[in-house]
Amino acid sequence: MKYWLMKSEPDVFSFTDLKSRPNKTEPWNGVRNYQARNFMRDDMQVGDLILFYHSSCEIPGIAGIAKVNSMPYPDDTQFNKKSEYFDPKATIENPRWFLIDVAFEKDLKRHISLEELKGFKELSDMRLMQKGNRLSILPVTKKEFEFIIKLGQ
Repeated sequence: MKYWLMKSEPDVFSFTDLKSRPNKTEPWNGVRNYQARNFMRDDMQVGDLILFYHSSCEIPGIAGIAKVNSMPYPDDTQFNKKSEYFDPKATIENPRWFLIDVAFEKDLKRHISLEELKGFKELSDMRLMQKGNRLSILPVTKKEFEFIIKLGQ
């Protein structure tokens, strides 16, 4: 099993939105960064656990726990000319962008802010803490994941 951090702006799609979806599951569409796409396409497996992170908001941080709920498949938004995620170079025969379905796993007892996370030496090597790391999907070590889960309890 692998562990991930996936960022979403809560005014676009929040952890609460995920919990309110049918089957508490949502396709993670619209990723248009090759490295983030590669994580979904090549590395994520059904059952991997996810730290659902709210970004670009008043108090960025970990909002809850989700899990990978599907194998990767082509992101349909790349083919839709009306979508903000349309990619004219993508074709059905040769898709460029992939996604996975994300499912609600569990609530944390509290939101864990980025500022709080920065205060722990145990997390100093976490990719989220590295300068300039703006990827929407980041791998997380088991040790980092478990430490953060304990913080949220």
